[in-house]
Amino acid sequence: MLHYQIVDWQDSKSASFAAATLQAEFFEVLKTAAREMGFEYCALGLLFPLPFSKPQVFMMNNYSAAWQQRYVEGDYLRSDPTVAHAKTSSRPIIWSDSVFANAQALWDDARDHRLQVGWAQPTHDRKGVAGLLTLARESGPIGDAELRCNVIRMSWLAQAAHETLARLVDSRPNAAPQVDLTEREREVLRWTADGKTSGEIGDILNLAERTVNFHVNNAMAKLGTANKTATVLRAAMLRLL
Repeated sequence: MLHYQIVDWQDSKSASFAAATLQAEFFEVLKTAAREMGFEYCALGLLFPLPFSKPQVFMMNNYSAAWQQRYVEGDYLRSDPTVAHAKTSSRPIIWSDSVFANAQALWDDARDHRLQVGWAQPTHDRKGVAGLLTLARESGPIGDAELRCNVIRMSWLAQAAHETLARLVDSRPNAAPQVDLTEREREVLRWTADGKTSGEIGDILNLAERTVNFHVNNAMAKLGTANKTATVLRAAMLRLL
């Protein structure tokens, strides 16, 4: 019975996400899902891999205005252990004293703003975008029964929310254009990443050196880079290789 309830819930939310054309519409669906799972607050952040010097961060939440201001003033994005965790892992994390052991000021401030219970689920997509969905509430520890009941919902919701928000962000007029490398361009860049010269790559792939350079130059033009190294790095960050 629980399985069918979860499937019905996912189908309902999936349809609502698909129908959302505005970020505000999307977030209303997300907030409703959070409430249905027993949480007053939800926050969703996406970390885009580019530009290298200052990766773009996109965040939405319904925390109190006071906490949002304090989070910015304290520059807590830099020290938030759940954010650091999300950059390298897809494992869920439950707020606890041990999680925030090295960010005590953040943890104390969060509890002062009545944010004491939280569940964070990282996500990652093929474009190299890292996401983090956090559900939070003022009280009521997350017990084993609640975890078992909601773990599938949480994992699905985080991925669905990530995909929907990424779609809406990509649809903005000023969004970066989609990059599509050919299989040959990817192959040449992979060998370049391994340190091979154009001549060596030509020998490996049975291509003329000028043909290899042609593919490299095409990839550089598509990615907007100035040299081979930057092209390989950007392609890798965008998970195009």
